[in-house]
Amino acid sequence: MEYTQIAISAVAIMTCIGVVFGFILAFADKKFAMEENPLIGEVEEALPKGQCGACGFAGCAKYAEAVVLDPEVAPNLCVPGKKEVADIVANLTGKIAEETEPQFAHVRCRGGLGIAKVAFEYKGIHDCAAAKLVQQGPKFCKFGCLGFGNCVRSCPFGAMTMGENGLPVVNKSLCTGCGKCAGVCPNHIIELLPMSAPVSVGCSSKEMGAAAKKNCSSACIGCGLCMRNCSHEGGVKVVDHLAVVNPAICHSCEEATCITKCPTKAITAMLESHLVSEEKIG
Repeated sequence: MEYTQIAISAVAIMTCIGVVFGFILAFADKKFAMEENPLIGEVEEALPKGQCGACGFAGCAKYAEAVVLDPEVAPNLCVPGKKEVADIVANLTGKIAEETEPQFAHVRCRGGLGIAKVAFEYKGIHDCAAAKLVQQGPKFCKFGCLGFGNCVRSCPFGAMTMGENGLPVVNKSLCTGCGKCAGVCPNHIIELLPMSAPVSVGCSSKEMGAAAKKNCSSACIGCGLCMRNCSHEGGVKVVDHLAVVNPAICHSCEEATCITKCPTKAITAMLESHLVSEEKIG
């Protein structure tokens, strides 16, 4: 009986202590709580809620807080929102939104089924990073797309799908250029290009010509014909046996010589003005 009374007393004392501390914490929370600037909520409401992190902050809420409270944070950092959202944020915060060109994700690989040679049959987890751990992937080309769709699953805007050839397909009208797909690709084959980019290189292989062509019939062989025939000096260069287009220098030209001269069709048109040239060599 004595032990029961002691136990009841102990429980009562602990309960009282808990209640007292609860009141203290509630008082402290109310006393020291910082009122949120209502403007932060307005800015966050204007953002697309993709939580992609392209702005450089951990989600839309953090960017909204930063752009409202920090005068150094620009109002045009929401890549998915583009000019429309940038103008709204600028208007709300009293800042100036400098115009930036929209971008889209481009897959630098054309080595799909029947194009890139397969070294072995992979039967592991359906994940690009996991597949890369096994001999750098099941294809002979160790630079190209692994084809397990990490990029597709990561896209918060539904702008990517897996094509029948085992390569991701980007819907430019839905792509916001947030770069989330590029961040999850273990072979780093996805790049962000400006919407005005006229041509692109659909290859990431850095192997020398013969080896690259042996592994994939659509590989860039680093022959340099594109570079030597480019009508805009510096528009195309060959770096580590791979053609690289500089979108800041490369401009749409009627000849599209980099496309017509490429022996493996590794360079392709991104703009309609070049589609006729591409058909002629197809």
